[in-house]
Amino acid sequence: MKFDRRLLFNFDWVLLFLVLSISLIGVLNLYSAGYSLADLNGKPLYVRQMYWIMIGLMFMVICFCIDYRFIGRYAYVIYIISIILLIMVFFYGSGAHGSKRWLVVGGFFLQPSEVVKLTVILALAKYFDDNKTDESYNLRKLLLPFLIALLPFLLILKQPDLGTALILIVLFLSMAIFIGVKWRSIISAAISGIVLVPLCWNFLKNYQKERILAFFNPERDPLGSGYHVIQSMIAVGSGGIIGKGFLRGTQTHLKFLPEQQTDFVFSVFAEEWGFLGGTVLMSIFFVLVLWGLNVARNSRDLLGALIAFGVTMLVFWEVFINIGMVLGIIPVVGLPLPFLSYGGSSMAVLMAGIGLVINVSMRRFILQSKE
Repeated sequence: MKFDRRLLFNFDWVLLFLVLSISLIGVLNLYSAGYSLADLNGKPLYVRQMYWIMIGLMFMVICFCIDYRFIGRYAYVIYIISIILLIMVFFYGSGAHGSKRWLVVGGFFLQPSEVVKLTVILALAKYFDDNKTDESYNLRKLLLPFLIALLPFLLILKQPDLGTALILIVLFLSMAIFIGVKWRSIISAAISGIVLVPLCWNFLKNYQKERILAFFNPERDPLGSGYHVIQSMIAVGSGGIIGKGFLRGTQTHLKFLPEQQTDFVFSVFAEEWGFLGGTVLMSIFFVLVLWGLNVARNSRDLLGALIAFGVTMLVFWEVFINIGMVLGIIPVVGLPLPFLSYGGSSMAVLMAGIGLVINVSMRRFILQSKE
């Protein structure tokens, strides 16, 4: 494939700037959250995160250099490979805290459940593009695309990883609504979901049930299932308006705040930078989401629109759920905060996803000139 030099003149610098801004804020925040913590190789986590940002940028470059329409042709193949990786986790996976989620590849820990978020978006985008219609979808027509999300959902739930599994269903629902669903079908699906809640409860692990119960009443087990939420809300609340200052968060440095480098990294930020700092960070995320939606709206074809919308929704829902979890308005489900939480697989996948959005953004001008 020949690279079109005209794409460089239409590069989406704003999108890149927004992502790098959040990522650099994340490095500073990780320095504060975990500068005393190191990985298995003895390197501080914030240093490792910088490595992952560089690796993520490499994936981003690859994803915006290759025409997204070419990638779309092989979306199902990419999806199947990610499913195989998920299955391999059960046989060759590495575990922590009672769950198997990682594959060791060349000394690196790969988390297939992060990869599958992006491959599901690609597979759904290809399906809806191949089967585009002027009519809104009903439940029967949504069965096949639902199975695309359901298969990895069940595999990830088995690991277990409830948060990542739920993201796949939320992504499917978001993309289905974007493509157009009859309101009667939406209402029927909502009623069915409510009816199935008691049945789903029986399939949850005990610790997952405890997290949900702790959401409604954290004080029922303040030293157990409610500990994370209580300490997180204390950290956020103690930040006040302007925060305690960089490296001065007591909840963080006295080790009261659990998982402060991953799931609860926003608590660290809010404690040190306060309401004003949190508002600035959320504003950058807000602009990033709006920019992504604008790329989807202006795409010259349905495939590009669906890819850009799906990646944007992935960022939006992960931010929404993580912040809601930290503030105690959503049960703790264990989702990273995009570009801020420590994690190589998450960073690489999100950077690759943003690369695809930039891909769509650049090529809309090329496609427009050909019309």
